[in-house]
Amino acid sequence: MVFKRRDRRPIWKVALDFVYPKGGWTRAFHYVKHRVNRLPGSPERIARGLAAGVFASFTPFYGLHFITAALFARLLRANILAALLGTFAGNPLTYVPIGVIAMNMGYFILGIGNGVIEEDVHRSLGGKFLDAGASLLGNMMAVFKGRPADWQGLAVFYNEVFFPYLVGGIAPGLVAALVSYYLSVPLIRAYQKRRAKKIMARIDARRKKAHDKADAAVNRK
Repeated sequence: MVFKRRDRRPIWKVALDFVYPKGGWTRAFHYVKHRVNRLPGSPERIARGLAAGVFASFTPFYGLHFITAALFARLLRANILAALLGTFAGNPLTYVPIGVIAMNMGYFILGIGNGVIEEDVHRSLGGKFLDAGASLLGNMMAVFKGRPADWQGLAVFYNEVFFPYLVGGIAPGLVAALVSYYLSVPLIRAYQKRRAKKIMARIDARRKKAHDKADAAVNRK
């Protein structure tokens, strides 16, 4: 294949790049900012897309945040590419804080226990999602192979993790989305105006250059 890597990266390298991208998180942040600033559309539409992506990052649909953000963007008539970039708010540095905040809020709203997640849930939140995914895959394989499926583990996961996370992520997700929207609109508008001025300056410079060449040709005659 033309675009296939010549050197296959080991699993540990793939995992390391996911947690800490090549070039660092600062470079990744500036790349996202650069892509957002060059998106077509009004500042409000782009900012709505970013807000949709940020809100999607507060949902428990791990692995489906792109799809979730795109759906939210369609509902808001926002820029879908901006929504995809907005999911950058959910990354290996923020997954745990977002999950803990969302689940604590969910436990409080639903009145589960004393309204605070247990310490073992805090420590193994990512592991519970991985276990649930493996259990779902195993049950699907069991159904296709005619073996009995055990859905009890998934039911416990839904009641203790997924549903509290889903409910509790709404409020902080909305707050983060609104903050991102109102911060993004003036920044995007300022960048678009500055970019438009640069483009007009280049056009004027080319016109002046062409005009000077024409005058020089007339003078030679």
